[in-house]
Amino acid sequence: MIKMVVTDIDGTIYSPNIGIKPEVKECIKNLQKSNIIVAIATGRTYGSAKAVADIIGIKCPLICYQGGLVNTYEGEIIDVKYLNPKIAKEIIKDFRNRNIHLNVYVEDTLYVEDDDEYIKDYIGDKGIDYFKVDSFEELDFNKLNKLLAIKYDTKFIDNLIKELQQKYPDIYVVKSNNYFCEIANKEATKGNAIKILAKKYGINIEEVMAIGDQNNDIEMVTTAGIGIAMGNGTNEIKESADFITDTVENNGFIKAVNKYVWGQNV
Repeated sequence: MIKMVVTDIDGTIYSPNIGIKPEVKECIKNLQKSNIIVAIATGRTYGSAKAVADIIGIKCPLICYQGGLVNTYEGEIIDVKYLNPKIAKEIIKDFRNRNIHLNVYVEDTLYVEDDDEYIKDYIGDKGIDYFKVDSFEELDFNKLNKLLAIKYDTKFIDNLIKELQQKYPDIYVVKSNNYFCEIANKEATKGNAIKILAKKYGINIEEVMAIGDQNNDIEMVTTAGIGIAMGNGTNEIKESADFITDTVENNGFIKAVNKYVWGQNV
């Protein structure tokens, strides 16, 4: 019996083309009405994740920064894991020399050195504030949530991830979409975060269903009792999941809930 459903946002319940459909919102609300815990798991900031919860019309736990920050809806910190300052400074210097755009997140605030097309595209309709600094060295690196490198070149991102994984085995490096390379604390994964929430609410991990579409969702999909990959997901997450549902455009989230939570034939 599923007692907690953990869902990614982008590409899972949300699409830039359609937003979050009314029927998806209703499905999530019905889960809560049935005393099933719903949690949102994302690479986004707490503020952005909370805004999504508000759009849906729910109050729920929020897993942010791939698992680097786990908050209650109200903002109480359940768990936080910061990135190693020394490694972060090395990566920042390296990326600056190579002209790689970088978002730096400190205490749930987004900073950039370059106010360029990358940050404007990234912000989009997420409703996130950001601040330009002359140098990232101005920031408090002891409370660094994550780094996000952006490059509109999939092959470059793939190679960058491999390079960083080899050079820095003690950090978490993952692709969250074709253009994003996420860098965080080694333990800052969605998989570890759902373990923390399951323990908090007294739920066995076998009673958790997790659903996502990108490689940064693999850890939680493989950790949960039932792991679902979206039909629009990457090949890697599809290979890792227990089941594959339909695409975000075709209400894959609803179909997964109907089948694996309610036991309906779909």
